[in-house]
Amino acid sequence: MPTFNSPTADAAEVSEALRGLAHASRVFEDPADTYAVLGDLLAGVRSLRQVLDQLATAHVTHRVRAHDDAGDQTVGATNALTATAELQQAAALLDAVHDRVDAAMAASGRIAWHPEPVQPAQVSRWVSVVFLQGQDADEVLAVIDRDGTDAAIEHLAGFDMGDETTQAALVNGYVYDTIPTGHLDRITTNGEYTLTYNHDHGHVSLLRRQPESQELAAPASRTAPARQGARRQARVVEDDDDWFAPSQSSSMSRGRAL
Repeated sequence: MPTFNSPTADAAEVSEALRGLAHASRVFEDPADTYAVLGDLLAGVRSLRQVLDQLATAHVTHRVRAHDDAGDQTVGATNALTATAELQQAAALLDAVHDRVDAAMAASGRIAWHPEPVQPAQVSRWVSVVFLQGQDADEVLAVIDRDGTDAAIEHLAGFDMGDETTQAALVNGYVYDTIPTGHLDRITTNGEYTLTYNHDHGHVSLLRRQPESQELAAPASRTAPARQGARRQARVVEDDDDWFAPSQSSSMSRGRAL
């Protein structure tokens, strides 16, 4: 609380209050609060202008008592007059500060702050692009070990035929509300693609994010099933058109070798 009679005590309190304001004003939860803060600051600038004037007056009034450390009164009086001039200059500069803050407050008072718009959550589903196991997966796992997951995603993204892949996944039921993963699976995302892989179990899967806003004209997706069911890739009517069934030999399906 201000004392109104002890300049040193009140100055210390002002310093602490300004330090607190500097910390508190880092974030405004309600931007409308800035108007009230500007009003208080404007009043503070006016008071500070008065304080500087009074400090200048005190230096010039008591200059006969001013000495330097060696006891020279002439030098002390000269320093007092110098301090007076600097304080008067600072007070004059505060006039410009006052005018700018006053103009800012007037402009702020003309603002009608609206509530922050609420962005609807972007819900996505996941379309299976390709699932590999055995030797086919080992080749991709080697790419991951050698060049990193981004290189593996870039390679597997080549199997994504866009709408054709999406429709094939819908026919087979490989569209998920959550990313299907199992114990020890590792997951990494790059853009719209998510890669899951497991060195111990020897399999790799690439999924593409499908925003809910993009309607999927096919059977409803299912929530990610248990690990075994999620990895059992059903065949389409024609084997040659199945993008998801793992190969039965050591090499990948036609057109899918690394």
